[in-house]
Order: sequence, then C-alpha cells, then structure tokens
Amino acid sequence: MDTLMKTAIIGCGNANRSDDGVGSYVVNALHHALKDEANVECHDTGTNGMEVMFKARGCDRLIVIDACTPTGRPGALYRVPGEELACLPDPGLNLHGFRWQNALYAGQKIYREHFPRFVDVYLIEALQLQLGLSLSDPVRQTADHLIQQLLTELAAKEGIHA
Repeated sequence: MDTLMKTAIIGCGNANRSDDGVGSYVVNALHHALKDEANVECHDTGTNGMEVMFKARGCDRLIVIDACTPTGRPGALYRVPGEELACLPDPGLNLHGFRWQNALYAGQKIYREHFPRFVDVYLIEALQLQLGLSLSDPVRQTADHLIQQLLTELAAKEGIHA
C-alpha cells in the first residue's frame, strides 16, 4: 500500500505591497480548493521566515510561492528547486531578516529527515511593489494559472480531488 506524501504549500510576501502579496493570493485560493485534503497543508506565512521553517517541518514536500523583483518581465513565472535558493543566514541576523531562503537552509540543518526532501519554489515577477492591496493584471493572470497548474499536479501526484 502506497502512503501519500504530506505536502506543505506556503505563500510568502507582504500582502500590503501590491504584487508582493501574490504568495498569499495563491495559497489562500489553494487553501479554499484543498480544505478537505488531509495530506496537503496551505499556509500564508507573510514575511516570517521562521514560520516557513516551522510549517514545513514533518512534511515530505514543500512548495513555496513568492514574488520576485521586477526585471522587465512582469508576470513571468520561475520554478526553481529549493536547494538552489537555500542560503545560510548571516551570523548577526535578527529574526526580522530571517527569510524563507534562510528557512530552507536552516530547516534542513535543524530538522534533518523531518524537513521536506522535495522543495520547489515558484516565483512570480512583480510589476509593482508599492503600498496597495491589489495585484497587477499580469501577476494576477500568472497567479491564476499557477493555481490551476498546482491543482493539476497535486491531483496527478497525490490523488487529491480539487
């Protein structure tokens, strides 16, 4: 009998800074669609890297969703293996500067086999990062596409019924 993988989907970013809230937008939509799935947890951790580490503990797979800095391709979607983005926190770092990238590194070191073995990071390039509650059109379109893509992938890999 196959056991289902436990997946944590974590949205990161500041929902009060326009497109930086795309992680929250995606994870909240997934939470609504997946609320009855026992093997999938959806969390909006905002800008709290420590919370990312705590919420991922005990899961087999981790999916992180965040905005990335504008470079002229608003709405571009990047899928990056977590090990490529994990980074050691600065020794003098306080908890306010501990980001999800630091959580990927520290979680592996601290929790070892109790931290997800499979980590994918989805970054959506922002158009605007000023104060505001709404996503720009290109970022919202990509976010809606990513929601459907993740639901399809989870259905295929883990047998969810979204």
